[in-house]
Amino acid sequence: MILELINEAETSGARLEAAADITGISARTVTRWRQSDDDDQRKGPPLPPANKLNEQERTKIVDVANSIPFRDMSPKQIVPKLADQGIYIGSESSFYRVLKDQHMLKHRQPSKPATHKRPKEHMATGPCQVWSWDITYLRSPVRGMFFYLYMIVDVWSRKIMAATVFEEESMDLSSMLIAHTCVTHGVKPESLVLHSDNGGPMKGSTMQATLLNLGIIPSFSRPMVSDDNPYSEALFRTMKYRPGYPSKPFENLAHAQDWVDEFVSWYNTRHLHSAIRFVSPDDRHYGREQLILANRQHVYKQAQLRHPNRWSRKTRNWKPVLLVQLNPIKKKAPKEHSFKKAA
Repeated sequence: MILELINEAETSGARLEAAADITGISARTVTRWRQSDDDDQRKGPPLPPANKLNEQERTKIVDVANSIPFRDMSPKQIVPKLADQGIYIGSESSFYRVLKDQHMLKHRQPSKPATHKRPKEHMATGPCQVWSWDITYLRSPVRGMFFYLYMIVDVWSRKIMAATVFEEESMDLSSMLIAHTCVTHGVKPESLVLHSDNGGPMKGSTMQATLLNLGIIPSFSRPMVSDDNPYSEALFRTMKYRPGYPSKPFENLAHAQDWVDEFVSWYNTRHLHSAIRFVSPDDRHYGREQLILANRQHVYKQAQLRHPNRWSRKTRNWKPVLLVQLNPIKKKAPKEHSFKKAA
């Protein structure tokens, strides 16, 4: 098997020394195996290690680990407690090795570590199918106190659907804003997915009751994983890194809301978003992007016809982005044994 892999690597252009080194043997060993027409003549050590645990000792480790006093403990606790009783059977590593061989290396306490599954994948092929929302702090005149910006963004078009500043975080305010936004934009809530993180305003009973009554499908990030809500996080970053973002605290709630309204107007109507082929969120949301992108494609084609020698490849891709995914499932590529070509 090893010789076949090395031969394949050499056929692909690798040197014998480099290919042999990856497998952990020398080039001279490969040459000797080829001359004797034998694949692998390594036989391992002739004798087992002198300090190897015998079968009786291995059985003793398993019995002790499964006994009533120790069955809920890890080897890191079992070994010291045995030592307190004047008993030594084996080291912690020996316990772990034996239990692993017996397929018994599992969590041994009733309270298992918390595990959080990746959020379900959601796909949007048009506006008002998947929304993302979050709350961010805005500085107030009082040190240590903040205003709270509730912002909802359409995942497919990147349009900001609602952006309202409040003086507190509240599930009542959240539910009111969601219901009001659906009415304002004429959205059928039963066809909508609403994604957020795990904060109290997002998962509170009032908010959940509102979503249930409206027929909205809730979706939540994993705790402490900001990448599960990327669209809202990216939007907040864009907002707070704008050149016009105030360096000083907002004077009052009205001042904060006025600034947010100006930002939303700029973002929705004039900001060319890189993820949607540099059209504005409003142009995409209301179906104007098709004409804009078709015109750009025509301009590029004409430029290519005028100077074909300046284009080594196809023109820039101005086709609309048809599908947008929230928390897409990462597909694992199949593992293949391969050798790097020698430089």
